[in-house]
Amino acid sequence: MAQPKIAIIFYSTYGTNHAVALAAAEAARDAGADVRLRRVPETAPKEVVETQDAWKAQLDKMGDIPEATADDMEWADGYFFSTPTRFGVAASQLRAFVDTLGGLWGAGKLADKTFTATTSAQNPHGGQEATILSLYTTAMHWGAIIVAPGFTDQSIYDTGGNPYGFSTNANGFDDAGKAAVAHQAKRLVEMTAKITG
Repeated sequence: MAQPKIAIIFYSTYGTNHAVALAAAEAARDAGADVRLRRVPETAPKEVVETQDAWKAQLDKMGDIPEATADDMEWADGYFFSTPTRFGVAASQLRAFVDTLGGLWGAGKLADKTFTATTSAQNPHGGQEATILSLYTTAMHWGAIIVAPGFTDQSIYDTGGNPYGFSTNANGFDDAGKAAVAHQAKRLVEMTAKITG
């Protein structure tokens, strides 16, 4: 069986989705995948970022992680996306990256690949499910194959029972969250391996 190639694509303002992406990358590697961890470029003006010490510090903290490119998307057999929720949808930085992929989409190079997503928001009802579902809508336009975690593991129940993908709020990213992300990443690898066989 071929080793699945998984791209972990994330945007993080204050660190939660960075931590999720790191946990997903570790779990995917442990499950046998070849993994590329990539952050999407920051599109907010530098002068805005620098008005918030925590935002600037997080951007500096991720400086060693390569920025996502269309090449990463073409390379991968499956995608694990992680983004903050902004007004009920994915952060504009992630959407801006997605909007650069029209050429790959038009050439059919995003089709028949697996896709799963996670998110975070300030509060439990801040649009987390809507954010993940909006990313799945994009994946369906690509012709990608959605691999939601569903209720396939106790870890999903332990983190509040979101069958669409892991989500968290201001409580942060704890051990229960890490277990849910690990399950979701492992499931993505397993389903991708079945498809790429």
